Amino acid sequence: MSARRSLRSLRPPLNPVRLSEPRRITTKTAQQRLSRFERIDAARTTVPAVTLRHGIPMVAIPGPSVMPERVLAAFRLPMPNIYEGELLDVAGEVFARLPAVADTAGHAFVSIGNGHSGWQMAAVNTLSRGDKVLVLESGRFPAVWGLFLERSGIEVETLPATPRLPVDPDAVAARLAAGPADEFAAVLAVHVDTAISVRNDIEAIGRSIAASGSSALFVVDCIASMACDEFHMDAWGVDITIAASQKGLMTPPGLGIVWANERAIERGRNADLRDGYFDWQARLEGEQIYQQFSGTPPVSHLFALREALRMIDEETLAVRWHRHRVLGDAVRSAVLTWETPGGVELLIRELGAQADCVTTVMTPHVDALALASVCENTAGLTIGLGVMDHTGSFRIGHMGHVNPPALLGALGTIEAGLRVVGAPLGGSGVASAAEVIAEAMATQPHA
Repeated sequence: MSARRSLRSLRPPLNPVRLSEPRRITTKTAQQRLSRFERIDAARTTVPAVTLRHGIPMVAIPGPSVMPERVLAAFRLPMPNIYEGELLDVAGEVFARLPAVADTAGHAFVSIGNGHSGWQMAAVNTLSRGDKVLVLESGRFPAVWGLFLERSGIEVETLPATPRLPVDPDAVAARLAAGPADEFAAVLAVHVDTAISVRNDIEAIGRSIAASGSSALFVVDCIASMACDEFHMDAWGVDITIAASQKGLMTPPGLGIVWANERAIERGRNADLRDGYFDWQARLEGEQIYQQFSGTPPVSHLFALREALRMIDEETLAVRWHRHRVLGDAVRSAVLTWETPGGVELLIRELGAQADCVTTVMTPHVDALALASVCENTAGLTIGLGVMDHTGSFRIGHMGHVNPPALLGALGTIEAGLRVVGAPLGGSGVASAAEVIAEAMATQPHA
């Protein structure tokens, strides 16, 4: 017997003790009645007394992302005068910095809300009741976007997609060419769908729209991808871009952000969905700060967003895109190494269509809820669960303020969790991810 094994045999067994009694499930039928979220809650009521989770908790969910300390410190600043002085300078700096993040010469607007408030701002400023839009199917969120528009009296047509593949630009061109140039008021696409982690070729779709002769505005949801995956609003022919504060922009949830070019602004002058709150004409023409936000500004969020934008500028977008590309490659390498019959499976497999900010992992033979519970309750790591048709899956967020130590730690914890729940593994995904990161590190100055 080795010395190591002898020492281990002397250790007392780590017998988990229930800190609180979980809900009792007495029959199989009762278990089946529990909703998915009730099962999650039931799993979380039992936490081992002997646990490894104490320390800094980590999140690897696709938003809200990890918030930098600099951003959180700015968020906690005391309330200033909202009519004059410092806050005017802060808001001015935010609006001055935002266009560069989307690589546009257009206007930037900030709404108090989540990314869906950005959807609404884009809609009410450019569409009229009875208008028709073409929604490009891609995972979950384009469909939800379409439902929002239908409630506002907009006719929605959905261009179907092939499962696990990005939008086909040729299919977009063919559909637009099949009707008159003014058939659609807008074409709606997501850059990255957070549910399935597919990345669409926005540049190619923009070319298809332009080549078709369609007069439709091209509106792109970059809520998941902004400041993570490479994006060039003007060069790619995008008229309106939508994002939110809590993902790649590293700011607490609460802000929707919209960029619009002059073509979109002009289209909005005749939109009959315009309302008092989201009207960007009033925001553009307003001379007072409260007019730019249709009321009291989101003070703490503005302080935080300014700091986040400064951090993005310090890193530069090119370096930031490269960092996310390397980390995305590392995650995908890990998952592909884990793959083996009866285990996990990478959802999006087409090169170039895999997001650099989030990765969805299929678990057809593995209990994703149990894995999430093990990772969170015993190790302090929160991972994202699958949504829509992919509830048998989990998601790894690698967006915003994340680097190799954080990512490798998350992957190591997930790999350990997979072993705990009995998932077969094809090999060490952590080792594969480390190889990808090492290759990138070797090309950087390190003296």
